[in-house]
Amino acid sequence: MSYRAQLVAFLLGFLYTLLLVPLVKRLALRFGALDKPNARKVHHVPIPLWGGLGVFGGYLLAMATVIALSPSFRQALTTVTRSQLLGMTIGGLLIVIVGLIDDRFGMPAKVKFACQLLIGLVMFYFGIRIDYLTVPFYGVVFLNSFESIAVTLFWIAGITNALNLIDGLDGLLAGVSLTVASVFFVVSLMKGQFVIVLVMACLAGCSIGFLRYNFNPAQIFMGDTGSLFFGLMFAGWSIIGLLKSTATFAFLMPIFLMAVPIFDTTFAILRRLWNHKPIFQADKGHLHHRLMGLGFNQRQVVLIIYAINTAFGLCGLALFYWTCQ
Repeated sequence: MSYRAQLVAFLLGFLYTLLLVPLVKRLALRFGALDKPNARKVHHVPIPLWGGLGVFGGYLLAMATVIALSPSFRQALTTVTRSQLLGMTIGGLLIVIVGLIDDRFGMPAKVKFACQLLIGLVMFYFGIRIDYLTVPFYGVVFLNSFESIAVTLFWIAGITNALNLIDGLDGLLAGVSLTVASVFFVVSLMKGQFVIVLVMACLAGCSIGFLRYNFNPAQIFMGDTGSLFFGLMFAGWSIIGLLKSTATFAFLMPIFLMAVPIFDTTFAILRRLWNHKPIFQADKGHLHHRLMGLGFNQRQVVLIIYAINTAFGLCGLALFYWTCQ
């Protein structure tokens, strides 16, 4: 597969998202999908949601265009990769529907979690599954069917919610998604995983296209529609790509890539358990809240978190290169 296809995927993801988001903004205003200010949030006026619908539309159109215009890409698809690509597309569509409903009408956290598990089962059916784990200093542990389902659903739900919970400031999720997709792109390129390379190029383009409207001061928010979509994409494609390795420290690669959302979510759960509060109850203890409490403004906090996540991603890239030697 030529580098031209990767560049086209990136540019189309950017352009389609850039064109679709203003249309989605008008749609959100018409149907009342607005994020209204409250004590926990940092904005002071209602902001349209559903921005993730523009990202999803841009991603779908870009991928469809590249596939239609690239016979070599279609020919290179195996039965397995074709099934996985279909499974990720269906999973993405379903999670976007969940996000649209949640952004407009609200959805209890337990119901949303149950939806994520059901979508994870759909993806598992299409071959997106964790069949084995590589344990450092022990070796490869193969999972039976029940264990494979449990570990796969845990990973999908965990990463999806991690990206969802970090979406608290203008441009934060889009920028973090850009850094994750960029490093993921490089690793997939080194591993020769051409499908994931195209997907990550496309997602990186979509992230930049959305940032045009979402960087502080934001004109529109991704909402759960976008945060759940990005979370599911990174969860699913990391199973297909990053975790499909018997290298000793292979399991660390996706953790490094998504270090900020993973650790922020982990600490949030531990914090709420320590304070005897429901783990799904929102609070103002996330990393971006704490940085703002130190006196940084929104833009400064977002740039700091971009830098932190990029640094972890580069460490993961170095680890991957080292383990491949």
